[in-house]
This record gives sequence, C-alpha cells and structure tokens, in this order.
Amino acid sequence: MARKERRGRISSRQGQETAIPAPPRAYAYPRIAPDGASVTIYNNDQELDLWRWDFTRTTLTRLTFDGGIDAYPAWTPDGRRLVFSSGQAARAGNLYWQAADGTGTVERLTESPNLQGPTGVSPDGTRVIFTEYAAKTGEDILQLQLDGRQVTPLVQTPFAERNGIISPDGRWLAFESNDSGQNEVYVRPFPDVHRGHWQVSTGGGTRPLWARSGQELFYLSPSGALMRVGVERGRSWAATAPTMLIKEGYFTVPGVFPGRTYDISPDGQRFLMLKADGGADHAATRPSLIVVQHFDEELKRLVPAN
Repeated sequence: MARKERRGRISSRQGQETAIPAPPRAYAYPRIAPDGASVTIYNNDQELDLWRWDFTRTTLTRLTFDGGIDAYPAWTPDGRRLVFSSGQAARAGNLYWQAADGTGTVERLTESPNLQGPTGVSPDGTRVIFTEYAAKTGEDILQLQLDGRQVTPLVQTPFAERNGIISPDGRWLAFESNDSGQNEVYVRPFPDVHRGHWQVSTGGGTRPLWARSGQELFYLSPSGALMRVGVERGRSWAATAPTMLIKEGYFTVPGVFPGRTYDISPDGQRFLMLKADGGADHAATRPSLIVVQHFDEELKRLVPAN
C-alpha cells in the first residue's frame, strides 16, 4: 500500500501559513527542539525511522537506522537526547533513547510485552510520560523514572487514556480519555494525580499540548480544529472556556496510539502542522509541513486585556 506524503507547515493563529521546504514524505509526530533550531519527525516511509529537519541549514538528516519501527519522539528538556518507541528488539515497541544528533549508542529503557509510546518528558528531566496498550485495561498513561528505570501507572482504568503531557511548571498532567463516551481533554495534579480531575475540552478533544509559558493549553477538536484554553496561575486549577484558533484541515493520525501531529515553537508564536496538499480529499492528496505564525495579535482580539 502506498503511503501518503506530507509536508510540514508553520501556521499562525490567524491562519497564515509558511511551507517548510522539506521533501514531501509520510511525516507524523513532529517535535520541535527546545532551542527551536530543528524538528524531529517520524517518517512513515519504507524505513520507518526518525529524521531531523534543521530550519537554518534546511537539511533533512536520518537519526535512527535499526530494523524496527522508530516513532513517537520526545525531547529531553536540555535538548541533548531523544526518547522514542522502537520495535527493534521486541514485537511491541518499547522505550529507547539516544543522543539527539544521532551519535553514540541507542539504549533501551523499558522491557515490556506491551506497545509503548512516549508523549513527553517532565520539565525536570527525571521522568518519561508514555502511553501503554495492555490487554486488560487498553491504553493507559504511565511514567518511567529515568533514575532507576522504575515504571509506575499514572492514569490506568478500563477506559482509554493517552497523550499525557506535563505542564512546564511540573504541576499538571493534561491527557485525553474516553470515559465520558467520547474523547475529552482532562487535567489532573502532578505527580499526585488522584488529588483532582478537571475536564478542559467541551464537545470532544484530543492531543493536548502546553505552551512553553504554561499559561495556555491547546488541543484538537473532533473536526481537527486547533483549540485554545487560557490557564490561570495559582495553586488550584483554573482555566478559560475553549476558543478555536485554527480551523480544521490539518493531518491527524487515526487508530491505536493516535499521537499528536502538531507542535508549538519555544517562543509560542508559531505552530508546526501537517497538511495535505490539494484540498479536502486527504485520501487522494499529499499532506505537507506548515508553520502558522503571529498568533499573539489574534489572542489579544479573542481575550481582551482587563
């Protein structure tokens, strides 16, 4: 079966797009480096590996070379290493990491018969948050303590919980769950996830992402539109009602482990999205990488200063 090609694009809250001049391929799961200089992305082509696009040098470099599927990249906060899922030594993908520039050896972090995919690293760099698929409970959110390699569950129920990500201040876990009958985005305190539980999205939501400031939380609506929630600083959870930033039309990944297919720049001014070229018929077109920028002006219009 032929794989559909996609390009990366940078997009603004006003919908202003800039195409990234990377060659069209079957990209997914873009993750911008902490310094904003590059993006690591899964390439669902014949090799099924991770690649890095350098924004300044406009070069695409392959990072993984084993025979397994290498996907779901996650940067460590210092930008020195990448955590990812790989099936190189097991039928199911487990967690591995390596130097972000592709040098050195690849180290296995977990050993499990279950499929695992990292979704983020805690701001202090001590824990990897990941989704695991188990036969009894389905998709759950777990954490790996890098010091000692201990794995413990965070949100584990008979429902599907996935795409967990920790806020930049380390206080909140955002994730999606279908315990209400449809996927919605929720927030719990971190690391004590049992002290509270708040629904963030309304009418459905998936793939949450924090702004680097911690004062905004983004997610995708069921139609694929990018939604924004303002987060108030304080000891207790407080957030605004969701508002739409960018209309639907960008690529998302269906199926098991439908990971996040967009990211935000470190300065919070641009989104990196995946989009299919050629209109609404995604099944017959080639999606592409896009950058959307200058969303601060739209934010001021949507949320006037008091």
